Amino acid sequence: MSHSRPGRYLARALVCAMAALGVVPVAMLGGASPAAADTTQFRGVNWGRLGDNFHRGPLVLHGLDSSDSYATVLAKADAVYTGFQNNLGANTVRLPINTYTVGTNWWNAYTGAIDAATAKGFKVVLSYWDDGVAASGGRIVNTTAFNNMWNTVLARYGTNGLVYFEPMNEPGGHSASDWANVVSTWISSRPSIPRNRIFVSGAGLNTDIKSMCADRRLDGTFLSLHHYTFFSGAKNYDQWVAYLRDAIGSCAERTVMDEFGAPMDTGLNYHDAASSDNFVRYFRATTTVLRELRIGSIYWPGLGGKITAGQSDD
Repeated sequence: MSHSRPGRYLARALVCAMAALGVVPVAMLGGASPAAADTTQFRGVNWGRLGDNFHRGPLVLHGLDSSDSYATVLAKADAVYTGFQNNLGANTVRLPINTYTVGTNWWNAYTGAIDAATAKGFKVVLSYWDDGVAASGGRIVNTTAFNNMWNTVLARYGTNGLVYFEPMNEPGGHSASDWANVVSTWISSRPSIPRNRIFVSGAGLNTDIKSMCADRRLDGTFLSLHHYTFFSGAKNYDQWVAYLRDAIGSCAERTVMDEFGAPMDTGLNYHDAASSDNFVRYFRATTTVLRELRIGSIYWPGLGGKITAGQSDD
């Protein structure tokens, strides 16, 4: 894949698989209005740093360069979002932040990626990723650095209704009760931020949303769920459906799956309902549940992410 056309191949593969399976909600394809209580207004992908966003340094998204100016980032990001929009029908992008990025010289340029998205009418989900400073081992360890970072972000985007805030990605170093306390404090300390612009990550690796859903202090927020094959053993299609439905419980109307994914350029046939491949079974089951429960989704990744031997991007 040429870096001058970031994500073009993966975008084509994604749209073929997603359209064929119907993972794209009906409203995305036109002609239908969503039900009153669902999250299908979020239809998007992640844009990440090449490698991953767990990084002890500035988050330079794939396709950008650390020397880029704000204007350059704005132009590059607009091209990327045009691709996401035209190839996938996306209206949402999830972007990472950390303490090496926010409030730094790179932040002055990085905001171009946020501003280009909102200029196109995209929803933007900003999520903090463990960087070894504000958090280490999936746990907040420096609340001053954590709060300073978020206060800087909110000073710029707190009044922009297209920007959503996920206090921390995959808070696996916290117990469920401890994490609920952290998020409750984050929310109560920022009363000007509407709850319907806050994504509360499930405890662990964004997997336990039911604990967050049951905590009345977090009412009115969205719940961020991550769902991958490596979180559990291989399953058949029906078992994957049951597994995901159990993870969601009665919380579907607040849930957004803001990370899920499977290889899109290794020749797997996602049309094959009889496939014995675990990725195919997982992906088909996941898209079925998302459609049936009218849950919004943000695929990992649209661009960037880990490099696996023999694959492009993720």
